[in-house]
Amino acid sequence: MLMKFSDLILNWYDDNKRHLPWRDTKNPYKIWISEIILQQTRVAQGISYYNRFIKRFPSLKSLAESEEKDVLLLWQGLGYYSRARNILFSAKHIHNNLGSKFPETYDEIIKLKGIGDYTASAVASICFEEQTPVLDGNVFRVLSRLYEINSPINVSSSKKIFKEKANSLMPSKRCGDYNQGLMDFGSLICKPQKPLCLDCCVSKSCNSYLNNSVHKFPNKKAKIKMKTLYYNYIILIKNKKKLIVKIEEGIWKNLYQFPAYFSENKQNKIFLEDYFKKKFNLSNVKMSMINKEFIDHRLSHQIIRSRFWKFETIDDVREGIFVENFKDYPMSQLMRNFTEKYKGKLGVF
Repeated sequence: MLMKFSDLILNWYDDNKRHLPWRDTKNPYKIWISEIILQQTRVAQGISYYNRFIKRFPSLKSLAESEEKDVLLLWQGLGYYSRARNILFSAKHIHNNLGSKFPETYDEIIKLKGIGDYTASAVASICFEEQTPVLDGNVFRVLSRLYEINSPINVSSSKKIFKEKANSLMPSKRCGDYNQGLMDFGSLICKPQKPLCLDCCVSKSCNSYLNNSVHKFPNKKAKIKMKTLYYNYIILIKNKKKLIVKIEEGIWKNLYQFPAYFSENKQNKIFLEDYFKKKFNLSNVKMSMINKEFIDHRLSHQIIRSRFWKFETIDDVREGIFVENFKDYPMSQLMRNFTEKYKGKLGVF
């Protein structure tokens, strides 16, 4: 008699559980932070960010009493900065309105800003043993191969199909271990490329393996072509200090950057010099190109092609902040990559 799918996954998890820093706790605050960090982030990279975050903010109270600038500084390099802003917002809400008591059910957890079905299910099952399945990329892949589900995994209308299948497999006990085990199983065994089917503990009940169709799953809808934008940044230097400005909107809201002009087409030096002179009301300017080749930065929805220009002036500039050191200001990974690459070069940094 074949063992239940959930028992097979739990047995596999007991033997192959990855030792991760958040696996040694049921503290919902720490599980929540780990799950948010791991969104769009590889586990290997997420570990160091998690450790730094928990060291700086060891409790929900310490996070709730912090400033957004401090949180964004720790988040540098992870991208998707709205996650950090939402974490802080929700921490303040829990601390100020819920008496610092983290919600204990899926229905309450999902009400928090920035938390969707996956994170609510993960926290509810891992911390409170609620019988609610997680659906991440690994689980989608396992289920699509197990049942030969043709519905594209990256289409929202397919989620109901996968959720129903996931619910049917959930055990009544060890819900958190099962969810973590299934995600680990998808990551380590049922991999996107070259899955280890000969080492798979559920291959005897896997439809795609039995039908030799593993390579066909999961099915994904073709992505929309990414948009390309051209960003021209100026390193405006006065008395050896560089001008940075705070971003007021968009994905990098409340981060800092060098003044920029962006467009869908390339722009020449004459146009850019005229634009920035008018923007900052400058007359005495010396402008030179720093990087001839564009620096490409890929986001989920667009490609940013960046060029940086050195701008020297003796005129007064009343916008932004002039600084010598950037380490105290949260910046996007694009900005950090540039400053590191050109640190000590061209007399810019």
